[in-house]
Amino acid sequence: MSAPTSRPQPATPSDPTEAAIAAAVDESLPGTLESLAHLVSIPGIAWASFDPENLQRSARTVADLFSGLGLEAQVLSVDAGDRAGGPAVVATRPAAEGQPTVLLYAHHDVQPPGDPDAWESEPFTLVERGGRLFGRGAADDKGGVMVHVAALGALAKAVGETGVGVTVFVEGEEEAGSPTFRAFLDAHRDLLRADVIVVADAGNWKAGVPALTTSLRGLVDGTVTVKVLDHGVHSGMFGGPVLDAVTLLSRLIATLHDENGDVAVEGLVQGTAEGLDYDEDAFRADASMLPGTQLAGTGSLTTRLWNRPALSVIGLDAPAVDVASNTITPAARAKLSLRLAPGQDPTAAMEALERHLTGHAPFGAQVEFTVGESGQAFDADVTSTASELALRSLSDAWGTPAVTAGMGGSIPFVADLTEVYPEAQILLTGVIDPDTRAHGADESMDRADFRNAIVAEALLLHRLRR
Repeated sequence: MSAPTSRPQPATPSDPTEAAIAAAVDESLPGTLESLAHLVSIPGIAWASFDPENLQRSARTVADLFSGLGLEAQVLSVDAGDRAGGPAVVATRPAAEGQPTVLLYAHHDVQPPGDPDAWESEPFTLVERGGRLFGRGAADDKGGVMVHVAALGALAKAVGETGVGVTVFVEGEEEAGSPTFRAFLDAHRDLLRADVIVVADAGNWKAGVPALTTSLRGLVDGTVTVKVLDHGVHSGMFGGPVLDAVTLLSRLIATLHDENGDVAVEGLVQGTAEGLDYDEDAFRADASMLPGTQLAGTGSLTTRLWNRPALSVIGLDAPAVDVASNTITPAARAKLSLRLAPGQDPTAAMEALERHLTGHAPFGAQVEFTVGESGQAFDADVTSTASELALRSLSDAWGTPAVTAGMGGSIPFVADLTEVYPEAQILLTGVIDPDTRAHGADESMDRADFRNAIVAEALLLHRLRR
């Protein structure tokens, strides 16, 4: 959402120790920003088409940051089938007797920069403009890495040893879909075991308003192919009685939504968001909607974003306009992405999508569906002790009440964490806001929110002591 016109000033905690923690964060902030700038300068991208040495260099840099805080850090990876895992950093400090262990998650790999001409400044150079820090990975998720580093450093400076155990897990392949994440958990299950897990890869309600993310949508995707002919034929000789595959695919895609724009696939879970709602004008601006474009779906905007399914066509194979001939296209295909409401079983959703597609074959065309990836939704327990402490810490750091918010996106590995560590309390935080442009050109985060996120995490770690 759009940034507010005025920002509340961060509060100074009344407790002397907690005030010292906030002061330590502020004193260390110049060095924190220097470390962030160095991290941003390393183009660590976990895609096969990019230099893997940069990813290794990024991992070593992160490991050095945590080693410098006195944690035992190592760079680890696992292979899953024929897929070699990206370099992950694991850093540990054991808990004192009777104290909890906290797992701090982030990822150091980033998205490719895309078109450099679309950036106002160099993608891999951290630049501050208008109170925001720009650079690829500045927010997603090297900002999250540095929140962990700086919070631990400030806590050590202000308090010393707290007794709370810390395990840091900084993944190196999240932007490539975390293909070996579950294999890594299985290989290092005991090493990563924790009572509380803080995932610094989410965001805030808007710049200046902190949020604890309490729900994520799940995800399934797949490819639908429509075939009508064995081979292409002359559009003048056979057109009329024969509709081309692109037209038939378009008609099939059109059945996926009803007249209101709600997903029309039967059998999908539908929920309702309570409390917060999104101002429509702010949403339209944040989504860069063109004038006159109508919103789709029914219910509040937060309901549509967080608790209802959403279906998008994210890829299309058909003849390109520049090379098109007067031929009836025999086959066409589209890749579909279906976001799932919390409570939806991904397998059941995939089956429902396939039933709909094959059951709505237009004009008897052959319809084939190829199953793709899937991920579970997430729904947090906001009454847990860790959630309550996190909300209080966020509120104190920002000087304004924190909110609980859903997120329309998916973080499939959170479901793996929930399954492997069912007793752990999972908290989703981060430095992203609606102006961040994560994955796009001019990715950025709000500098004040970055500082406040460090304070909030340091306060949380301090307050988790038993």
